[in-house]
Amino acid sequence: MPSTERIIFQPYVWGKPKRGRAQLEPGKPIVCGSVEEGRRRTDKVTAGGTSMNGALLVRMFVDEDAGNCGEPEILESVGDVPELED
Repeated sequence: MPSTERIIFQPYVWGKPKRGRAQLEPGKPIVCGSVEEGRRRTDKVTAGGTSMNGALLVRMFVDEDAGNCGEPEILESVGDVPELED
């Protein structure tokens, strides 16, 4: 079976302080039906219309039969999100 495109909206919120400082915590990832749907979600985070502090919109290709996933491609990053390593 060929790889299938997945668009994932990954929200983040500031958690309760641990050892004196708050840490970003991931929320439940949401599979979007399209890039446009994901962008609507990130637009809401940017506008401040949610309880989320930040979000990533990610595209990846998944071969479920083989159990493989490709490298994630960050389509959009808004608000407070963890720093990504190169």
